[in-house]
Parts: sequence; C-alpha cells; structure tokens
Amino acid sequence: SQQNLHPLSFYTLKFTSPPLIEESSRRMRCDIVAASMELSLQNQKIHDIVVIRCQGRIVVGAEISLLQNEPEKLTKLTKKVVLQLEEVSFIDSVGLGALVRQFGMLRAHGGDLKLCQVSPFLLQVLQVTNLLRVFPIYALEAEAMQAFSKGPQFHEETFGTSKTRIVCIDPSHDLLAYLSALLKRSGYEVVTTRNPSDALLLVRVTKPQVLICGSGMRTNESAMKAFTEIKPKVQLLFLPADFSTGEAGQAGIDLVNQVRLLLPSQQ
Repeated sequence: SQQNLHPLSFYTLKFTSPPLIEESSRRMRCDIVAASMELSLQNQKIHDIVVIRCQGRIVVGAEISLLQNEPEKLTKLTKKVVLQLEEVSFIDSVGLGALVRQFGMLRAHGGDLKLCQVSPFLLQVLQVTNLLRVFPIYALEAEAMQAFSKGPQFHEETFGTSKTRIVCIDPSHDLLAYLSALLKRSGYEVVTTRNPSDALLLVRVTKPQVLICGSGMRTNESAMKAFTEIKPKVQLLFLPADFSTGEAGQAGIDLVNQVRLLLPSQQ
C-alpha cells in the first residue's frame, strides 16, 4: 500500500517507448508512449522534495501540459520542487512562460521552485531575456535540494516604478506570464488580461503607452476592431503569429526592441 512506500519514490514519464510499468519497494517506473511529444520527465520524490528531470523540448502543446500537470499532482504532497534542466534543448515563449507561472503559483501557495543544472541553451535564453534573476538557479541538483533547508533566501531583483505602462492581452496564461516577466525585467510597468473588454477598460483607466495583442487574439474580430479604433490614443503592437512557438530568447529580444522603437523618446 502507499503507506509502506519507501521515502524515496521514483518514476519516469517518457514518450519514446511502449508503455511499461514495474514496481519495487524502492522504485516505480511508468513509460507512456506519445509519439508526437518531444519531452520526457523523470520524477523523483525524496522525502518532502520533488525532483523533476526534463529532457527534450519545452514547447506549447502537450509538452507544456505534461510539465504542468505532473508537478501539480506531485505537489499535493509537497510544494518543494526542483527542476533539473540539463538536457533541455529548446524552449519557446509559452514554455518559458509556463516556468514563470509555475514558479509564481508555488510561491503564492507557500512553496518554491528551484532550477538546477540548466543547459547552456536555456541559460543563454534566460540571460538574453534578463530572466536569469527571476528564478533561484543552482549548479547541482544536490545544492538545489539543500537550499530548501536554509529557508527562503532568494529575492528577485526589483526595479523602480516605470513611467512607461504596457497592457498585454492574449488567451494564454503562459504567454502572458512570459510577456509580463520579460517586459518588467526590461523596466516597464505591465498589466495583463485574457479578456478583451477588460483590456479596453484597462486602457481607459491606466492610460498605457503600448497595448500588446498576442496572436491568440487575431481570431476575435470584434476585439481587433476595437483595439484598432483606439490606436491614436495608444501604440498598438501585434505579436507575430509564430511568437508563441518561436525560440523564447530571440522572440523576447525582438519584442523588447520593437517596444523601444515605438517609444524612442521615453528610453
């Protein structure tokens, strides 16, 4: 029974081999086939800490759902999570937003998320988007686990109040999380919403300099018309259709440069 499980329990979610289940007193492994996915997770619970080792691509779709759903199930027992990202080869804008949002949700519920052994590719993405100091990052998995025993020591860098306000709208929670983190780290004040009517209200109330519309809004014709009509009052910036699925680092650099071009006198 579950009560007799060893404090160290282990299982793998992998998408390259046929289903397999084997159990022992120390280890439980589950391989689930899904040929279209490009992400595998190896989950290990050590006492009150969950270690999730990621291999492959963190991208919009089933991969992100997997990365979000597995910790959610595991964190019913603990809210201390370590993500080991040594073998992450690619991350898109929505994927990075998913990490940001997961970090925020764990913190909001008294937990924490620590990254470790971050791959050179992902490290470069975090550097160019200025998100390196958003997460607590450790060189080794053991160091990340030990950090929980020291209590909360990581404090995200904050910036002074910016005079440049930006409203972002898109149906995706994860994309909005990425936009918010990226632009705040670039020195802007950011408000996000998934609702078009809320976006219009925010524009009237907060008087932003820029309204950024994600590609997920393009199919909402009435909202697009309303946004276009307010263009003389606020700079309107539409994200390209491939922004969500593009490599997060380059997509972030391009967006920040676009915003700066729209507001040359305020830089």
